[in-house]
Amino acid sequence: MSIVKHNTASVNGIDIFYREAGQKGKPALVLLHGYPTSSHMYRNLMQQLSNDYYLIAPDYPGFGRSAQPHMADFDYSFDSFASIVQGLLDKLGLDRYSLYLMDYGAPVGFRIATAHPEKIESLIVQNGCAYNEGLEQFWDPIKEYWKNKNNKVAERTLEGFHSVEGLQWQYTHGVTDSAVVSPDNWENDLRHLLRPGNDRIQLQLFYDYQNNVTLYPQWQEYFRSHNPEMLIVYGKNDYIFPVAGAEAYKKDVKNLQYHLYDTGHFALETHGEEIAATIRAFLRRITRQPLITGENPNIESFTRSE
Repeated sequence: MSIVKHNTASVNGIDIFYREAGQKGKPALVLLHGYPTSSHMYRNLMQQLSNDYYLIAPDYPGFGRSAQPHMADFDYSFDSFASIVQGLLDKLGLDRYSLYLMDYGAPVGFRIATAHPEKIESLIVQNGCAYNEGLEQFWDPIKEYWKNKNNKVAERTLEGFHSVEGLQWQYTHGVTDSAVVSPDNWENDLRHLLRPGNDRIQLQLFYDYQNNVTLYPQWQEYFRSHNPEMLIVYGKNDYIFPVAGAEAYKKDVKNLQYHLYDTGHFALETHGEEIAATIRAFLRRITRQPLITGENPNIESFTRSE
């Protein structure tokens, strides 16, 4: 396993922190994180894949170790995040890559994919949504917030999502043995969530999420018209983005490999090795890389698959 480097680049005038691993020139994989975390969620996966791929994992503005511009100076929206990520990829000279899309990473990545389909080698989706079927009970208070941004009851509920208890719940709900999930995860997330003004940023992003839902038909048309190679690696016990949202991809994605794991929202925390093996085999086929001596080419041996 190679070393993961920790870098910062100025993108659109904002300091963006990103993790980098592997050798440039090898097939590239861009890892887009979810809420309420950062590129920290990919720390282990990057080491596991770095011998074979070039990996980039940025933090969005206001997350992780990236700068947090004042809300008056920056539009905290998924459109803006997609622009920031695309700007970083352009600065790094990446014109062909696969995208790993988790939670918030899905609407960020699908914007990039639909804007530049010629740059997309493949899509890996882990508990990220592009269908209304994936927005069940967890989303009820968020939908109330969409109706009325001044709804203080909904606001207090949403603020609870990034309380210490709310963070721990997101990492451990649906996990068979919560003792295997390190508390360092939510302690690390708290670092950026406790920055002055960050609470309002998170509420703004909850509100802006409705603009992702209006784009679902456009993304689904992209699946049908461009036929991207897609790998689903999904925690089947996820309450935030339930498995119905994963099933929905089957309606439109023809080139689909579909895998469920007996875990929750942050599947990499409990099934990281299995998911890494599945990704490696998937990307090896997509990029036509030779097998490593002794490697099992059958990804079914690593996961429960339909």
